[in-house]
Amino acid sequence: QVQLVESGGGLVQPGGSLRLSCAAAGIIFSAYDLAWYRRDPGHERERELVARITNRGNTSYDDSVKGRFTIARDNAKSTVYLQMNNLKPEDTAVYYCNVQYTRYWGQGTQVTVSS
Repeated sequence: QVQLVESGGGLVQPGGSLRLSCAAAGIIFSAYDLAWYRRDPGHERERELVARITNRGNTSYDDSVKGRFTIARDNAKSTVYLQMNNLKPEDTAVYYCNVQYTRYWGQGTQVTVSS
């Protein structure tokens, strides 16, 4: 049984930082590309891709977070991270980790950026 468990969300002031973690179990973690998505429940939009990391460690980012967010993985711990710096109110959303090209999603963790 595949499980993805996210942690690290919370309330932070604009300009602050958070680090999200997503611990996986039940998959050969190192074999997969991984990603973080987000969805703002207050808007009628699909989840948007925030950052992706391939199984070789290549990364890509949405333009809205480039230079502020960093995705990383630790295969030994079966964990993917999202370091978020210089947070803005528009980053407020529920953040989800995903094993790319599969149906496996985490439960989501709320990030709220507000003064």
